[in-house]
Amino acid sequence: MKRVLVVDDESGLRTIISQVLTDTGYAVTTAASGEAALEIFKDSPFPIVMTDVFMQEMSGVELLHEIKQLEPNTQVVIMTSNASLESATAALRSGAYDYVMKPFEDLEAISAVIDRAAEKVEQIRQSETILDGLKTNAHELEELNVQLTNLATRDALTGLFNRRYFLEALEHELAGSKRHGRTFSLLFIDVDRFKRYNDTFGHPAGDDLLKGLAGLIDKNSRSTTTVARYGGEEFILLVPEAPKAGAGIFGERLRQSVEKHVWQDGESQPLGQVTLSIGVSTYPEDGSDTKTLIARADEALYQAKENGRNRVVCY
Repeated sequence: MKRVLVVDDESGLRTIISQVLTDTGYAVTTAASGEAALEIFKDSPFPIVMTDVFMQEMSGVELLHEIKQLEPNTQVVIMTSNASLESATAALRSGAYDYVMKPFEDLEAISAVIDRAAEKVEQIRQSETILDGLKTNAHELEELNVQLTNLATRDALTGLFNRRYFLEALEHELAGSKRHGRTFSLLFIDVDRFKRYNDTFGHPAGDDLLKGLAGLIDKNSRSTTTVARYGGEEFILLVPEAPKAGAGIFGERLRQSVEKHVWQDGESQPLGQVTLSIGVSTYPEDGSDTKTLIARADEALYQAKENGRNRVVCY
């Protein structure tokens, strides 16, 4: 069970966060100040710390600096408001893993960001295990280097590319498409009512479902398509030289393949199936930069959800 240290000078907020993370399966310790948190951390370092950015005396950013000196691999998540967004950005530059906005519009955002931090902790652990086992044999070193590369570019759960690799691939594809006058499309995919599946059968079953979906999506994609897990139950695909119509057809084929697949416990989902909602955006008509193209695909995905789920919507 992963341990999380939650630091905030508001007792009500500490209680809420602690309850959400405890329900998700984490062992939570709380502290009411940066000073108290630092003493607790010195006594027993935590792999994950979630701290408010503004507190009395020691700030969250100052606590971040102290923690990173003691344990560089600890993943620190900063809580901030719109008014202190600049401080959160500074914290990211100083080594924070991520930040979340207060007030929380959705309590699931708390567990989602901690889940991602936990995956990062596990990746670092795996990397250190591999590094500890390095041998001098040239062949063994080569194989270990491949594994290290995969840990840096692959999602730990599904084996697909991770979000960081995907964003780099998208930047590269965008530059090439601008230079050569090519088109490409993005498919933003979300598993319908995944929380219901998770709540009913538990996180291990949910993880198995995500791994199965990842394999099915990858199997039905061309070798030139970059398939990545974007986070949580979201996947994203980069399809080179695919106009909107072709990308929509491809998305529909993926949707049908998942809909028709017999999943363990899938009959408990609405309509007795595990289904996908998919949003499509295309360069250049939907945007000329990566941020806009992802946002447009996300908007189309949202519309697919609003229209009843289990469908493909092109922006």
